[in-house]
Amino acid sequence: MTVLILEPLEAEVVQWLGERHDARFAPELVGDAVGLAAAVHDVRALVAPPEVRIDVQLLRAARQLRAIGRATGGAENIDLDACRQARVEVVRSQASTAGAEAEFAIGALLNLLRRLPVEGSDGMRVGRELGCSTIGLLGLTPAARVMAQLLQAFGSRVVGYDPGLHPSDSIWARWGIDCMALDELVEHSDGLVLLLPYFERFRGLLGARQLEHARAGQVLVALSQSSLVDGAALARALHGGQMRAAWFDCLEPGWLDSGGPLHGLHNLQVTPRLAGTTRESRVRAAWAVARGIDGLLSKALDTKRGSPRAAAY
Repeated sequence: MTVLILEPLEAEVVQWLGERHDARFAPELVGDAVGLAAAVHDVRALVAPPEVRIDVQLLRAARQLRAIGRATGGAENIDLDACRQARVEVVRSQASTAGAEAEFAIGALLNLLRRLPVEGSDGMRVGRELGCSTIGLLGLTPAARVMAQLLQAFGSRVVGYDPGLHPSDSIWARWGIDCMALDELVEHSDGLVLLLPYFERFRGLLGARQLEHARAGQVLVALSQSSLVDGAALARALHGGQMRAAWFDCLEPGWLDSGGPLHGLHNLQVTPRLAGTTRESRVRAAWAVARGIDGLLSKALDTKRGSPRAAAY
């Protein structure tokens, strides 16, 4: 067998792959570690959902594996170092969900700004407008670039920070974003949108030093992993009212449990990875991953494995 598909994809995508390769759709193997280890023995490409952990043990069982495809979710649960060592490429569609994520974040900002009133100069408690707000984007991802255009259409000022980009990089001006240092961005933003991909070195990036000086009445929308935020510092900011509210689309296990940093907070909203999940984005992502895998397998046919790289389509 050439391609093993565990992640539900559009029927026409599965059919398209099946016409080009010996493909099997076997979602029943999700959660069956023993069955999966046996099934991947001679597989060259595996399309797996976030529920399937791609680790050293699985890679050892899949000696012929050339590519890992993931159409939904991020790279969490994929041991990227192990994939590099095994010369297995990770094929993901980083741009397919950009529009969906941008729309979701805009909707969350509109909801929080209007739903959570602040006191006006006349003493009346009223909502706020997105078009009169400064929005800080943490991470210049494809979704951030779509967001910048949408926010500018509203009339918002857009500022940004990305630890991987120099402030003088021309890409900031190209997308109409004012680049700032992280502390400055948090201090001046009415709304923060966390989009930065997770790496261990970024754990707790948004911490006490930044949140203690956050702009009064600030709201946070996080589409990235919540571990990029210091949970205890965020809880203090939400309890104290410096930050009005936070919306997470992906929350660290245990944070809401009794004794967890965010337990019992009324101004916290959590959704289960809804941002990038739309009918349209799923179709785009499925096709992008399928075409990426087809290209890799066709190119590598009867050739020795080459050096790995993360492939994005």
